[in-house]
Amino acid sequence: MAELARTPAVLQVPATVGALGEIAAFVLRLAGRAGLDKGATYRIRLAVDELATNIVMHGYRGGGGRITVRGRSGPGGVQITLVDSAPPFDPVEGRLPPARGVAPQDRRIGGLGIHLALTSVDEFSYVHRDGRNISTLTVKAEGTDRCPPRP
Repeated sequence: MAELARTPAVLQVPATVGALGEIAAFVLRLAGRAGLDKGATYRIRLAVDELATNIVMHGYRGGGGRITVRGRSGPGGVQITLVDSAPPFDPVEGRLPPARGVAPQDRRIGGLGIHLALTSVDEFSYVHRDGRNISTLTVKAEGTDRCPPRP
């Protein structure tokens, strides 16, 4: 993406529920620097929060671990990369689109949050390399208040 800071901001936190607020504050600072509108800010925060929560709760299962959050921002938007060394998990493979025509109480549990997160960003990529999960999310500054999210 054009017009993002060349040097990323970096945050390293323990993979705990208590660190999720610190990650959210980091994302909000980057969104503010980029001048994102409320809709785009909400979308990047929602997506990062969902992925970080899954890393803590399902990846590390509440055990020890760390999350590295790298962020770039600028007039073009915000790009956030989450890096962890929990067991491999590709969020694209784990997402579960809403089940049309199925009552909420009858739907399979899990995967809907990931689906909502990934459809709320403009770009997403995942790779497992050198024992690490690397997820990169991008929200662009232009056209940020679209509704509904992309399928």
